[in-house]
Amino acid sequence: MAGANLIYGLGMLESGVTFDYGQLVMDNEFAEMIKHVVNGIPVNAETLAVDVIGRVGSQGQFITEKHTFEHMKKMSQPSLIDRRVRDKWEQAGGQTMHEKAMDKAREILATHKPTPLPDEVKSQMRSIVEDCEAQIAEEKMRAGK
Repeated sequence: MAGANLIYGLGMLESGVTFDYGQLVMDNEFAEMIKHVVNGIPVNAETLAVDVIGRVGSQGQFITEKHTFEHMKKMSQPSLIDRRVRDKWEQAGGQTMHEKAMDKAREILATHKPTPLPDEVKSQMRSIVEDCEAQIAEEKMRAGK
């Protein structure tokens, strides 16, 4: 792509004035897709299916080939983007991407259990806070407050 190595503003709307959990979940999916492309797409005899093409030929079909099934799973597998035709999408409830993202955000907020920080990290953070508090107290004393 353009060589950017930072994706900024996930979940932000209105130039960062508003934050939206659904937008964050959608932006996360987009970032995963970008990461997939930026990491590179291997091009070799296996990924080009050279042997399969030789065996099936130009008049055959590839959809039922084991190779096709194995490699399609390596491609983008979005959980929010719905690629069904409109009739099938409507039959499945017609939920918009943002609605699906909000459902996922609510689930994450309700069930996520963060991994606790290691004791060493907690200790370092506590030390930083204590040092800052001591510095602020010292500056207040010097200022006569």
